[in-house]
Amino acid sequence: MSKFYVSPFTGEHLIKKGNWYISRNGKEKFPIINSIPRFCDQKNYSLSFGFQWNKFDKTQLDSNNKINFTRNRFYQSTEWDPEIISKENVLEVGSGAGRFTEVFLKSTNGILHSVDYSNAVEANFQNNLEFKDRLELSQASIYEMPFSDNTFDKIFCFGVLQHTPSFEKSIESLIKKAKIGAEIVVDFYPIKGWYTKINSKYILRPFTKKLNHKLLFKLISLNINWMINLFDFLCLINLKPLTRFIPITNLSQFPKNLTLSQRKTWAIMDTFDMFSPEFDNPMRIKKVESLFVKYGCKVTFAGFIKYNQNAYGAVVRAIKS
Repeated sequence: MSKFYVSPFTGEHLIKKGNWYISRNGKEKFPIINSIPRFCDQKNYSLSFGFQWNKFDKTQLDSNNKINFTRNRFYQSTEWDPEIISKENVLEVGSGAGRFTEVFLKSTNGILHSVDYSNAVEANFQNNLEFKDRLELSQASIYEMPFSDNTFDKIFCFGVLQHTPSFEKSIESLIKKAKIGAEIVVDFYPIKGWYTKINSKYILRPFTKKLNHKLLFKLISLNINWMINLFDFLCLINLKPLTRFIPITNLSQFPKNLTLSQRKTWAIMDTFDMFSPEFDNPMRIKKVESLFVKYGCKVTFAGFIKYNQNAYGAVVRAIKS
């Protein structure tokens, strides 16, 4: 399979030599660790995601749950044709444990270039090992990706932008890697009104994000049962708005056909995801739309997509002009 990695810092094309990608002048070297090229420091702001996705490595995979929850989210958000994207250069930014990677590789015959800033790439690699000949996976920052500008026909970035230091700079970085006429699709946490941050998540995050990941995980696991019961009770008596004050994820957006055991696991995972990241910056849909326009794109869709039962997301699709 052809490789077209470049230095994320100089743009110089890299050559694979043993367990390294090396610049032609030999001044830049990037290691290949466990079959995955690494273009960033291993210790970075995404450490919580590495912890999370290596612990919950298969939890969100459609193949593990025997449902099409992730597939629905991918294709309803993008509206892409599997046959068309099989023939295009496609980039996934922020792959985590590989839930969307799996959907792409199982539903198309295409090659997928995928990056993640955390060592969740380890989980992704193992989860999609059967497709290793069509998966170009690397560890890199969204701001320093190992690809030339104007390279990709399609780019998707799901569940990532709100967790980066600069929402605007992240969008600009995605656009740089797209060809003229290429399509970029993102989803993100939306600001829906003044009440968005009146939530246990944003009240407690200044403290919880500083906790040791193992300790935070233990605290959530020890308290998850009563929080699930209280959440369900408030929904039952039509007081769902009060659930925002329980330090637990929104259970109502989970797939309805999860077993009780699966639902509990998802609850622990998503609650950890609420409280552990270094950054959590929701954004108004109109603002995200304006950022794409600012950096030379035509927005074709900006709004909410319902992709499964009660689950929905804020999505923007744009074409690079």
